[in-house]
Amino acid sequence: MTTATSDAARTPVRIRARRALDWKVRFAALSLVWGFSFLLIKVGTDGYAPFQVTLGRLVFGTAVLAAAMAVKRQRLPRGARTWAHLTVAAFLLNALPFSLFAFAELTIPSTLAGICNATSPLWGMALSLVALSEDRPTRVRVAGLGLGFLGVLTVLGAWQGFTGVDPTGTALALLASLSYPVGWIYVRRTLAGSGASHLSLTGAQLLLATLQLAVVTPLFTSMPTRFPVVPLLAVAALGALGTGFAVLIQYGLVAEVGPTTAQMVTYFIPVIATAAGVTVLGESLTWSTPVGAAIVLAGAALTQVRPRG
Repeated sequence: MTTATSDAARTPVRIRARRALDWKVRFAALSLVWGFSFLLIKVGTDGYAPFQVTLGRLVFGTAVLAAAMAVKRQRLPRGARTWAHLTVAAFLLNALPFSLFAFAELTIPSTLAGICNATSPLWGMALSLVALSEDRPTRVRVAGLGLGFLGVLTVLGAWQGFTGVDPTGTALALLASLSYPVGWIYVRRTLAGSGASHLSLTGAQLLLATLQLAVVTPLFTSMPTRFPVVPLLAVAALGALGTGFAVLIQYGLVAEVGPTTAQMVTYFIPVIATAAGVTVLGESLTWSTPVGAAIVLAGAALTQVRPRG
């Protein structure tokens, strides 16, 4: 084999290796951005009301997606029916969970909020058994569901009567994690096959969520008399990176490596959120938190196991 031929044979291997490294870097970046989002929420609520944090997050996130749509020359979706479904999706996937997490972190640490977020696959599996006929229960998945909620009880210290954990804040965080699978099931039932691109639909969805918070925020909060810089920067980073930029990375990963691999980022978020909360914010950590989080993640992983075809 000549040198030119051997070089040509090695070129596809190099390209595949470079692409594998590329998506892994983006996967790590997405894990970090979403993991640090709970820290940014905590910092943001130190200077602004929860609704204001959520509104700012949506404004900056929408701006990023609007810029991406302009670069790719994509238009907003058309049709009153599509916009009506997107309005519901914006509430369930953005306005409601973002606001609930912001209110939750007024009384619970960001580490606990990040772990509560990891229960989304558990809620999703439980709901899909009822709402999606193609998702059939298996022993492994049901066992994963039970194991996951056992992990939640471990995190909350159920054997101690939940002492030391704010029940309201924890309930809000768990409700926020429940809102995500409810929203995705709704989107799957109503917007699948709409013809619009994912970027177009998500851009419109964030725009509608921003409008929803723009209406709600003035009704329940007053205009800030001062604008502390650090919380403001946290909100800007939360929106631009944790919402807008993260969505772009996520859809790129789904297109390149598939939804199953891309969804694995869920299992890294609570680890990073816990590490960030402890090291940066100095939040306390008892043994039950990491142990319970590991049980939650193990249960969530089992719920994603599909029966062999």
